[in-house]
Amino acid sequence: ESVSSFDKIGTHSGTFHCDEALACYMLKLLPAFEKAEIVRTRDPKVLETLPVLVDVGGVYDPSSQKFDHHQRSCQEVFGCGFSTKLSSAGMVYKHYGKKVIEVLSGISDEKNIDTLYLKVYAGFIQELDGIDNGVVQYPDGGDAKYHISTNLSARVGYLNPAWNEDGKDMDERFQKAMQMAGEEFKACVMRYAKVWLPARELVLAALNNRKNVHSSGSIVVFETFCSWKTHLHQIEKEMKLPNLSVPPALLYVLYPDSSGKWRIQCVPEEEGSFVSRLPLPEPWRGLRGEALSEACGIPGCVFAHANGFIGGNETKDGALEMAISCLNLAQNKGEPQPMKKKPKI
Repeated sequence: ESVSSFDKIGTHSGTFHCDEALACYMLKLLPAFEKAEIVRTRDPKVLETLPVLVDVGGVYDPSSQKFDHHQRSCQEVFGCGFSTKLSSAGMVYKHYGKKVIEVLSGISDEKNIDTLYLKVYAGFIQELDGIDNGVVQYPDGGDAKYHISTNLSARVGYLNPAWNEDGKDMDERFQKAMQMAGEEFKACVMRYAKVWLPARELVLAALNNRKNVHSSGSIVVFETFCSWKTHLHQIEKEMKLPNLSVPPALLYVLYPDSSGKWRIQCVPEEEGSFVSRLPLPEPWRGLRGEALSEACGIPGCVFAHANGFIGGNETKDGALEMAISCLNLAQNKGEPQPMKKKPKI
């Protein structure tokens, strides 16, 4: 965090791993480190002369730019509810991650950067920390049903010389590892910053506006479609809204589809679940067009899925009428039969 410039970043020689490759990449994104030479060595005398050490040196001390996690005494974690031991990538990210996100995304709003800082750790960095430190993927026991061999850590590992290759070009190979890890990290940050975060802001605005849509607060309207399911359940928890099948819980989401018609989708019990909190009424299910409009008394109906989790109408007003009708039916004890639970995917 110092305004000083550093001319060298030291890391270990020999076989490299994803964590130090990404740690070096992140550091070199920042003005203080961008001109630094990467020095790969295990010579203690050389390491003593280097101002920045990553994944080597036996010390974790961000104030002196030391980022090693191999020492027995080191049990550093990210915090904020995460308990996975940090690798050198996690250490650098914990200390410099917010600045890295600002550089990559161009975002300067502190609240948004804080949100992305946690999201990128959960969705990218933590996996690298776990793999590098050998953290058990299934802490409750049991055999893994499959093995992952295409993760970023493995792909970086493949850049090391095979047993029957020479290792004369190790520094060049490490530069490739930095580039591979860095490009994938950059893509992750940009995806969260440019796709995930804007969707979250739309969902938050829609939830804050829900009582202007209907006094129950159970109907959420998006004027444009976005990926809403993950955000809705997360923000619901943050707002301490009830997870129920009756108002004021979130029960229906309305949004335009690609043809300009409108959808009514039932909010699932939880993210990834096929079980709706309050499905569309049973008499509607499986009907289309005029047959559905006649059954529910609402013009412009397009369809109601046979499983009752989604339906459609020609207009926004029509979709809203469908949602309000569902609430009224439930309130009048005409609620539909609950769907049978299906396994989550």
